[in-house]
Amino acid sequence: MPRSLMQPEFLVQRDKERCIECKTCVRQCGFGVHEYEEARGVLVSNDSECVSCRRCVVFCPTGALQIKKNEAYRENSYWTEDRLRDLRRQAEFGGTLLTGMGCDRTYPIYFDHILLNASQVTNPPIDPLREPIETRVYIGRRPEKPVPASASGCGIPLTGMPMQVSAEVPAAVSAEMPCEMPKGAATVELGEMAKGPTTVESGEMATEMPPAVKLEIPVIFSAMSFGSISKNAILSIARAAASLGTMFNTGEGGMHRDLEPYKDHMIVQVASGRFGVDPSYLNAGRIIEIKIGQGAKPGIGGHLPGEKVGEEIALTRGIPRGSDAISPAPHHDIYSIEDLRQLIYTAKEATEYRKPVSVKIAAVHNVAAIASGAARAGADIIAVDGLRGGTGAAPKMIRDNVGLPIELAISAVDRRLRREGLREKVFLIAGGGIRCSADLAKIICLGADAAYIGTAALLALGCHLCHKCYTGNCSWGIATQNPYLTRRINPELGSQRLINLLTAWSHELKEIMGAMGINAIESLRGNRLQLRGVGLPENELRELEIKQAGEAM
Repeated sequence: MPRSLMQPEFLVQRDKERCIECKTCVRQCGFGVHEYEEARGVLVSNDSECVSCRRCVVFCPTGALQIKKNEAYRENSYWTEDRLRDLRRQAEFGGTLLTGMGCDRTYPIYFDHILLNASQVTNPPIDPLREPIETRVYIGRRPEKPVPASASGCGIPLTGMPMQVSAEVPAAVSAEMPCEMPKGAATVELGEMAKGPTTVESGEMATEMPPAVKLEIPVIFSAMSFGSISKNAILSIARAAASLGTMFNTGEGGMHRDLEPYKDHMIVQVASGRFGVDPSYLNAGRIIEIKIGQGAKPGIGGHLPGEKVGEEIALTRGIPRGSDAISPAPHHDIYSIEDLRQLIYTAKEATEYRKPVSVKIAAVHNVAAIASGAARAGADIIAVDGLRGGTGAAPKMIRDNVGLPIELAISAVDRRLRREGLREKVFLIAGGGIRCSADLAKIICLGADAAYIGTAALLALGCHLCHKCYTGNCSWGIATQNPYLTRRINPELGSQRLINLLTAWSHELKEIMGAMGINAIESLRGNRLQLRGVGLPENELRELEIKQAGEAM
């Protein structure tokens, strides 16, 4: 066999003066880097297996280990080390290169080029320690304005009628309509039963509201399935969501029976594989999410290898043990907005219109048009997942080269929905790269109602971004099904770390809002006057709809 030209990406350096040969590194590493050679009585390291997860460094009792980047390639500004390594790996092994987590390329990070505003004299700031600041939001379709039963304009009472916003009416058609309405306006057609206070019966306003879910903080734990991450990791997230008064998402892998106590804080996902999807699953969660795309791999399906499909995963997903769990790239019953509408209303019918239905889409170049179509198809919530969103496994070329940053995508979607009169009818969630409370405040100012976090949550649980989730060898017990590794996460302790994180973010968000003189999250949503760009060209400022730093209000 020819000699490999691949060099180790990382080098393990062991200080022999400090090492006491306790073998902690051997036990802690999930990738088999460290080994104790009985014959020689020494600890050795296989550098080629090291992924720099740093578990051994953290747990070494004497601090004897260090992980260093191996500068093994002669790179230049065009042929970077990453490009050289990938090319040689493909030359030796062939096939598609896989990776995990989100895009780590050096694209502009727009969050870091946006500054927030603060109040001074005429609109004084608010002290969140002494005055209430509201961060609570309600996720779901907003109620329509009340309309008298005789005010349909056509002499047809609207009371109890199925309601649905259709596509825009062409001017030529609207000019001939007997009803008085603006040319090009939306129409009312048969469809979803009106659930909001849209009718007046016997002179009294109907009080039944569209289904909505309360969030105490505008942050939701994004979709991560049992299979892509461990059961203990999911339980940590579920417990934290219940404690914080927010939601978590099962992902496309179905609902594990141990999540039953947390179903009041659960979003159930329907993806192209339809794993574990049945009426009981749809009725178990508070919200149903139809996954069309994912920010880390737009246009790509999913594949959980059979060797990872143990008894519990097989039971949860409703597939045979040891079989591959393949989610195709498209939903094979969705090839148009009309098909998407059919699935949305199928989910609503199955749950008797008691649960909001969300549509999750990847941030691609025509994301605004897709979001508009989803809103017209009856989605109560639209979730947009950006370029830097995480994943358990994706082709590296897709993850790093397809999609849009969430800052540009959410701004485009919000602008399109406002222009078409749809923005106040849907709840908008942004995901893919939210790192801190400042990012949260900025994405809300750009038009989102709330944000998904996934990578940030896993980092709080111990993830060290080694990008090897797809191997199933996660030393931190997160992206693995190995019982020896999964027990490293204690759901009680893990949930407390997540609670601490979002509690801190909540405090900081209130400080930011107070500094702006804003006392409710609704006043922050889409408030681009509170943002200024630094170091951004004019066309990007225009796309974000924000002013250059230095411009007055």
